[in-house]
Amino acid sequence: RGPGGRVRALKLLSEDPARYRDAPTEGIRRILQEECGVPFPKERPLDTSRLAWIRMGTTVATNALLERKGERLALLITRGFRHLLALGTQARPKIFDLAVSMPEMLYEAVVEVDERVVLYQEGCQLFGDSQLVTGVTGDSLVVERPVDLDALRGPLEELLAKGIRSLAVVLLHSYAWPNHEQQVGALARELGFRQVSLSSEVMPMVRAVPRGYTACADAYLTPCISRYLEGFRASFASQLQGVPVLFMRSDGGLTPMGAFSGSRAILSGPAGGVVGYAVTTYRREGGQPVIGFDMGGTSTDVSRYAGEYEHVFEATTAGISIQAPQLDINTVAAGGGSQLFFRSGLFVVGPESAGAHPGPTCYRKGGPLTVTDANLCLGRLLPEYFPCIFGPDEDQPLSRDATLQAFRDLSADISASLGPGSALSLEEVAMGFIRVANEAMCRPIRALTQARGHDTSRHVLACFGGAGGQHACAIARTLGMSKVFIHKYSGILSAYGLALADVVHEAQEPSALVYAPESYARLEERISALEQECIRALEAQGFARAQISTEAFLHLRYERTDCALMCSAKDHPATPSSCRSGNFEASFAARYSREFGFTIPGRAILVDDIRVRGTATTGLGQEEPVAAAKAAAHMEKVTRCYFEGGYQDTCVYLLEHLSWGHSIPGPSILIDQNSTILVEPGCTAVVTRLGDICITVGSGVVRPVGPRLDPIQLSIFSHRFMSIAEQMGRILQRTAISTNIKERLDFSCALFGPEGGLVSNAPHIPVHLGAMQETVQFQIRNLGANLREGDVILSNHPRAGGSHLPDLTVITPVFWPGEPRPVFFVASRGHHADIGGITPGSMPPHSHSLQEEGAVFISFKLVKDGVFQEEEVTKALMAPGQIPGSSGTRNLHDNLSDLRAQVAANQKGIHLVNELIGHYGLEVVQAYMAHIQANAEVAVQEMLRDFARRQGEPGRPLLVEAEDFMDDGSPIRLKVAVDPEEGKATFDFTGSGHEVHGNCNAPRAITLSALIYCLRCMVGRDIPLNQGCLAPVRAIIPKGSILDPSLDAAVVGGNVLTSQRVVDVIFRAFGACAASQGCMNNITFGNELVSYYETVAGGAGAGPGWHGRSGVHTHMTNTRITDPEILEKRYPVILKSFELAQGTGGAGQFRGGSGVRRELLFRQQMVLSVLTERRAFRPYGLQGGESGAPGLNLLTRRDGRTLNLGGKTSVTVFPGDIFRLQTPGGGGFGPPTEPAPAEEGQGVPPRGRPFAERGSVCDYRLAQETA
Repeated sequence: RGPGGRVRALKLLSEDPARYRDAPTEGIRRILQEECGVPFPKERPLDTSRLAWIRMGTTVATNALLERKGERLALLITRGFRHLLALGTQARPKIFDLAVSMPEMLYEAVVEVDERVVLYQEGCQLFGDSQLVTGVTGDSLVVERPVDLDALRGPLEELLAKGIRSLAVVLLHSYAWPNHEQQVGALARELGFRQVSLSSEVMPMVRAVPRGYTACADAYLTPCISRYLEGFRASFASQLQGVPVLFMRSDGGLTPMGAFSGSRAILSGPAGGVVGYAVTTYRREGGQPVIGFDMGGTSTDVSRYAGEYEHVFEATTAGISIQAPQLDINTVAAGGGSQLFFRSGLFVVGPESAGAHPGPTCYRKGGPLTVTDANLCLGRLLPEYFPCIFGPDEDQPLSRDATLQAFRDLSADISASLGPGSALSLEEVAMGFIRVANEAMCRPIRALTQARGHDTSRHVLACFGGAGGQHACAIARTLGMSKVFIHKYSGILSAYGLALADVVHEAQEPSALVYAPESYARLEERISALEQECIRALEAQGFARAQISTEAFLHLRYERTDCALMCSAKDHPATPSSCRSGNFEASFAARYSREFGFTIPGRAILVDDIRVRGTATTGLGQEEPVAAAKAAAHMEKVTRCYFEGGYQDTCVYLLEHLSWGHSIPGPSILIDQNSTILVEPGCTAVVTRLGDICITVGSGVVRPVGPRLDPIQLSIFSHRFMSIAEQMGRILQRTAISTNIKERLDFSCALFGPEGGLVSNAPHIPVHLGAMQETVQFQIRNLGANLREGDVILSNHPRAGGSHLPDLTVITPVFWPGEPRPVFFVASRGHHADIGGITPGSMPPHSHSLQEEGAVFISFKLVKDGVFQEEEVTKALMAPGQIPGSSGTRNLHDNLSDLRAQVAANQKGIHLVNELIGHYGLEVVQAYMAHIQANAEVAVQEMLRDFARRQGEPGRPLLVEAEDFMDDGSPIRLKVAVDPEEGKATFDFTGSGHEVHGNCNAPRAITLSALIYCLRCMVGRDIPLNQGCLAPVRAIIPKGSILDPSLDAAVVGGNVLTSQRVVDVIFRAFGACAASQGCMNNITFGNELVSYYETVAGGAGAGPGWHGRSGVHTHMTNTRITDPEILEKRYPVILKSFELAQGTGGAGQFRGGSGVRRELLFRQQMVLSVLTERRAFRPYGLQGGESGAPGLNLLTRRDGRTLNLGGKTSVTVFPGDIFRLQTPGGGGFGPPTEPAPAEEGQGVPPRGRPFAERGSVCDYRLAQETA
């Protein structure tokens, strides 16, 4: 804004080295030149005398992180944990990728620091005279081993000699007691390290792994930002002295240039856009909640604002979890650059992106077809209004001809695939891709709103970014929104938001207090201290006290839960029974109830962190109204655009010629320098008093859909069916009470057809994939006509499709008026922490019968005629207590609450199914259910045909076989006969071992889950996971075998161990990859006070073109492991070490991944149980590759004796005993005489460049797949 009040908008390419060195500097130079009317030569530093302030957002940190082009970095970490960050949560990011590709670590060297601090525990006598200290949280800690700085000096000097000048320091429990980190940091700075990021300073929050990632990101990125800022300052006279230069942080607040750091800069670029629509759209629409929709050329971001910024405090970007306040900005698609594919009869949009180079086909650089091309093909983009910057020499217009030719070719391929009478025009194909793209973007928006109890349709869609205006009306209509708001600076709203943002300073510290009256004085003291810190920092920047406000937050959670909420007491004033700063308990209860549907009265509330956000308002951003319209809107031209039903005349207007009060009916196109807005038929755009565009969204043309297969509609129904399962899962997670379901997300929700065939399943937990279908089909056979409306069935028995007893499945039939039988079924399966049996947790390592493992349900009516049968289900859950040595459920309250939540999730599914039927009709919905299943069948058939062609002889059936063994010698045998013509296969497990006396028996449903998992992995791309995957497959599983045991056989080990061996055998038969660790390494310990269960990662098998990944969960499990600091805080153990067992992977041309070593020191007497495999039979290698090393379970008694525990046992442990676990390595692939150089999990050609997905929606999905 100039001195006269005029606002100047200028948009430059972020990189144009032929014309300027730095885009922000060049932008400032040009505006100064225009405003002052005098030249400002490029070669001279800019005169700053006329600059009042500079505000910037930057993607320097984001790009350095994505491209791994940050500062050379070393990690300093507590001895025994050198691989802790590489192991991370031990979960793999893509569960169906056999080549497990993990993000590259930011550090290039690791130095282990000799030191150890542990939390004090009453009664623990292990540490004698060790120093006792009090942490900043109020916790007492024991300094078991003081930091040895003399031993550290030499390794640090070696790092300096290698040219490394940046360090991240991560010592266990430093969030509570930072003294050791501070000593290490002082030594490092003394020796000459330029950047030293202490995790206790960067983000002092509990959990070593995300805190460590954050410290690494800070050390990796801050030097990049510093170099950029040095170069930026050098372009100005006096190095910008005296000019306030503020940078946007990830949390939506501005900070001085000198305080801008790497870990707070990840979302610096897009954060301004959120501030922009929050300050403009929300206020101008009377406080109606807003969904931000920012669609550019390479990414699409969605976010939400309803009066306050929605922050997350841990989010993953480029594989690195950052623990810092960040706006919840969700990157959900690749924007206009999303590539278009036709695969196995489905229209597919993304996730691969064309990027800026080569860009879409129309860019004239040989790029692929994209969403941008589809809009151009349909006449929605007009090349004559774009600059001539395309082609190899960047001097040509957009090429509509190239786009049309590419669509002609694709249309011909699609028509050939569909057969006679089903040909599609190129416009129908392009329109189909647009519809599929819109539906794909609607799914995460539903998740962002409905997941938290918000009605999507009650929001305004605030559209910005260069490509969003072409899709806004269609997306709003699909989501039921009635209004789209497009700010006059929508094309540069992220920049405009900088002018509207406040300057922010935050202060935060960890806490271990209980929110109770006896803690209020300490809380008040710490809140006051943090408030004063914020005020002093903002006053030092020149703000008057009257401009500064502070807001206190407490990070609260219920005791015995992990779900902490950052709560402000802004709308909950203090009461006589609360803190003076406000009633945080009421704030927490209100938010918990809104997000999860209930509270837990009587449960203690814990304070994990105390945070204060100081804000200094600048008073900027008042906008001037535009001139009122004095005549009808000036129309530039009439063009032809394709919509549903064909081409329509479409008026074209330039935004610069429109005035307040102009009303533009659709169809029309509004164009300015930075964006194109499509006003669809049935919609009306109005220019507001301030020059913004407000579009009222009409119903539009309803396209009739019949039961005949339409590949476009097939893709849309695929999204809608998956959305039903996803929304069921959100309701279950919101309303459940147990940690297992609410926080660890160990559940699946699914939709089934009238015959019980799976239609959609979310999330894709491997062991649930085929099993739930078996459960529903069993109930249809077993209950028949006795299944009535108002009934809900509970089942967990292996004979009824159960996996193991703690997985309780709740099934509800969906009826439709006039139909005598259910038209669909919905079901939810959740892991209950305890349902009785001989051990807590209902997963005994030594069970011999099903009854010892807990309560059993076959076809139990949980709800009868609409009434929840609480008395009857309570009796059934307590029934195992009648067996000697066994107990009924140990947590009845959680069982009942979670079962009610599962019923509620099913009700949501019924509502969504009925809504879908109401819109399309029963015949159409059931027809597309069948089409989706057939589509999955085609994908599996194509894979089987391809395998037979590669491995067999033309025209002849192919027979392959494989065998492997359980540690007790039980064989798992498989013969696969593949018909290359039909694309069908028979999987015959005849010859597999007999049912065993122990619990490694696998129910039939487990084998089918393993089979569907393997088929999906070998297909190698996203396909609908439903009944169709098994349609071309016949499975022969002998009754009475270990894979289909008798009615009363124990099965808990079959679910977690035998399932892995079935996978190994299938992949061996197909030659897909060498064996992975083949075990879940189930470890349980506890006593009458505590109980803990974990599964531990191992080595992944190598394959044709990739090394096996080390220290990762494989195949049928993907569970996250508890962070070391949480483990030691909540349980009487000390984690002595957790690192890779290097060299345990099998040698080969491609080597197998290594297992891990994990040592637990016990502080109390407890019972330790291990349920493991691959202790005798090693994970096989393939094609000349060597086998991986077997696992090993050792117990070292306090007196020095070491015992080999074997694979399955329970043993009493005492204080001072140490359990040493070594997990198996993966097998190698190919002869070791020809080793390949590729990194682990790499070597396979990429399938495209997927966009960098991020945000709470993405993190939730990943968390579900790592339950």
